Formats: sequence, structure tokens, C-alpha cells
Amino acid sequence: MSDPIIALCMLGLFIVFIFLGFPIAFTLMAMGIMFGVYAYHTPGQNIFDNNIFYLFTQNTFSVMNNDVLISIPLFLFMGYIIERANILDKLFASLQVSLRGVPGSLAVAALITCALFATATGIVGAVVTLMGLLALPAMLNAGYDQRLATGVIAAGGTLGILIPPSIMLIVYAATAGVSVVKLYSAAMVPGMLLAGLYLLYVIGRVVINPSLAPKPKEASNVGFLQAAYMVITAFVPLAALILTVLGSILFGLATPSEAAAMGSLGGVLLAIIYRAFTWQRLREAVFLTAKTSAMVCYLFIGSWTFSSVFSYLGGESVIKEFMLSLDLNTVQFLLLTQLIIFVLGWPLEWSEIIIIFVPIFLPLLEHFGVDPLLFGILIAINLQTSFLTPPMAMSAYYLKGIAPPHVQLWTIFKGCFPFLGMVFLTIALVYIQPKLVTWLPDLMYSNTVAPVEITPDEEGHVMDPAFLGGGAAPESNAPAQGGESTNQAPASGGPATVDPAFLGGGNK
Repeated sequence: MSDPIIALCMLGLFIVFIFLGFPIAFTLMAMGIMFGVYAYHTPGQNIFDNNIFYLFTQNTFSVMNNDVLISIPLFLFMGYIIERANILDKLFASLQVSLRGVPGSLAVAALITCALFATATGIVGAVVTLMGLLALPAMLNAGYDQRLATGVIAAGGTLGILIPPSIMLIVYAATAGVSVVKLYSAAMVPGMLLAGLYLLYVIGRVVINPSLAPKPKEASNVGFLQAAYMVITAFVPLAALILTVLGSILFGLATPSEAAAMGSLGGVLLAIIYRAFTWQRLREAVFLTAKTSAMVCYLFIGSWTFSSVFSYLGGESVIKEFMLSLDLNTVQFLLLTQLIIFVLGWPLEWSEIIIIFVPIFLPLLEHFGVDPLLFGILIAINLQTSFLTPPMAMSAYYLKGIAPPHVQLWTIFKGCFPFLGMVFLTIALVYIQPKLVTWLPDLMYSNTVAPVEITPDEEGHVMDPAFLGGGAAPESNAPAQGGESTNQAPASGGPATVDPAFLGGGNK
């Protein structure tokens, strides 16, 4: 049996283990080492001298030494400490009162709260669960249609994986070797577009059929000054924290890791200001942060070991040759990859898709002329569907777990369908007009200095401007304005960081 066939068997066996329910990170490590012993075997060599063990330790060191990933636990801690501070109920109440004149005010307030809180936490399950406990009873008591009420919460809770500062975008940036800063700026317009489409749909439905969302009577009894005070004390502080963190990243005032550290401190200060900071809540936030961060790191270690062995055996070449043999154009390639990711979203979490399967497609981007930023944003939008599409719509299951007994799971599914339509519409708009993704990064970080024309006589007598940057080519090693240089491939001899080329595992 040839090595490429063994590599494909390796991938197939891994998929079987996924459906059997084995822990994915440790399954990746075990299979990577098991097949790596065969791949790197040398006759007469002691098994413990096999290069797979050196590869495994190097992958572990690369993950733990990657500066880009420092921002993940810091952003997670910011979200968990805000979640534990019970800020969500004040935020929803203030938006509910201030938006009382808008059709479907409770649903609109719930959607904005979901989007803002999902942006702060980045954890879909936490946002959907908390909003289900807080906003769903309020909407049902006001007489809202069950499908509309549940759909708003399920869809709004998933926005955190698309709108910066998103944990998913950081993971994709580390996997693809692109700038986190540019990826954040690329996600701004599509993220706001999707949230805006959600809002337009809700308001439009209620305008057409007001019986879907009756106006709550108790909100009319709140005066203007009281409503303004509620907004100032509840909405403004959290919005200011998120905008400050995001703005400092986009405008180059801080790296993502530094901004995440400031956000963590800001979350603690908010909890203290709201008198919700306790030792127990701090302990819970730290524990959850460590647990989630460890899961991401183990997934990286396992995935890179698995991918390195898979590529070394020739599996990546087989897949690449197969994709090229289909003679696809760029749009067809993007549609096929998005369809594969859409299907993978049913059994897998977004983290597993990004870390395990996306690297298979990354080497093909250059051949098809696809910008990695555009590809990453399309994936981020596409993964919204994995939380909303039956039968494995995790947002629906999160919501069903805390919803009143009379709210059926199929009712929640039906509530998600219109919002799925908005997701597909956003994907279509990005395909039609890619500048929705590339416009802001080009505006903020493009090099506006005109290139200097060098005549043949002058060639060899003009100092290379790249020499001032240490000899590195600007395209490959110079950091984007306001970005982190560690997001790019490191120069030879530099510190160990995540190098996407390492997925190739070398040549046999």
C-alpha cells in the first residue's frame, strides 16, 4: 500500500473516530504519533528515536511560544468576567426601554444585546444560554411569536464568531499565517452587514404583521430621564470597552495581545463598578478561561502533528491534485470549499474545522488567486450556519435546554430558518462584491507610497529600502501598520512561532 493511500486511510479513520465520540484533540495526537512512527521509521532505529516524537515536541513548543495566541485567553477572560458580573440584565433592560418606539422593540433589544455580548465573550453557548434565561421569558410574556423570539436569540448569539474581537478570527489568523489586525478590519463590514440584515428582517416582519410582537406595556411607564440614565449606566460602559479594545487594534495603538490585556482589566473594573466582583466569580472566570484555552492549544498541537504526518505521507498532494484535476474556476473552488465546510459544521465545532480541515485548502488559495482574508471571512460567515442548521443546530439545543417546556425544539428550528436566509444572503453579497471584505483593510493598511522607478544604469547602485527593515522582504515579513509582526511567517533564525509551512512536514 502506497504512502498516499495510507494518508487517506488516516484521514478516514480520524473521521470514524469523530463519529464514535472520541476526544478530538487527543485522537489527533494519538493518530499523528501512530502513523508518524510508520512515516518516519528508519530500519534498525529505536522506536523512541523516531522523528515523530521530535516533531510532536516541536509542535507543542511552537504553539506555546506563539505570541499571536496570547490574546485568546485574555479575550476569553474579558468575556467570562463580564458574563459573571451580571451586566447582561442591565444591558437588555436599558435597550428595551430606549427602543420602546421601534417595532418589535424586545426582539430588537435582544438582538443588539446578543450581538454586543457575543462580541465581548465570543462563546456562543454562553450568550445563547444567558439571553435565553433573560430575554426569552420577557418576549413570551409580552405575547411574541415563539419562532420569532427563539430565532432572534439563536441567531444573535452566533455573531460573536464573526464580529471582532473574535476568538475564531484569531485562530484562523494563526492557522493561515495572516495578520489578525487585517482580518479584524476585513470582518467589520460583513459582520455589521449580517447584524443589520437580522435587524431589518425583524423590524420588517413586525411592521408587516404587528401581532408577531405586541408592544410591552410596562416599558411605556419609564420616563425619558430614567431611560437615558439606564442607557448611560448599562449600555455605554460595555460598548465603550469593546470599542476601545477594537479601536486600539484597528488604528495601531496596540497589538491584539495588548488590547486583550486592556480589555481584561476593563472587564474587571466594570465588575467592580457594578459591585459584582467577588473572589468566587473571579475564580470561575479564571477556571473557564484556562479550560477553554487549553482546549484550543491541544487542538493546535494535535492538528499540526496530524497534518504534518498526513502531508509527509502525500495526502495533501493527493487532495491538491484532485482539486486541480476538477478544472474549477475561482468561484467554483470557493463554492465547493464552502459547501464542504457547511457540511462539516454539522458534526464539528468551529475550532475543529478551522484547525483541522481549513489547512487542507490553504495551499490551494494561491493557485486559484484567492485572498486568504476573503477566504477566512467567508468561512466565518459560513460557520454561522453550523449553529443554526438542523439537525445539529447547537444554538437551538442550547436554547432548548433552558426554554420553557412548551417551546418545542422544532419551533426553535423554524425560528432559525429565516436567519439562515440572511446568512446565505450575506455570503452571496460577499461573492458578488468582494470589496465588502477587502475595502477596509485596503483603506487602512495599504501602502500609499508610489514605487520608485529604477533605470538599468542605476540598478545595483541604489540601496534596497528593505535593508532598513533587517533585509526582510516587505511582502512576507514586514508587519502591517498597527499589526503584530508575529502574525507573519518568521524570518530564518527568528524565534519559534506558528509557521503555516510547517504543516507540510518536510519532504520525504
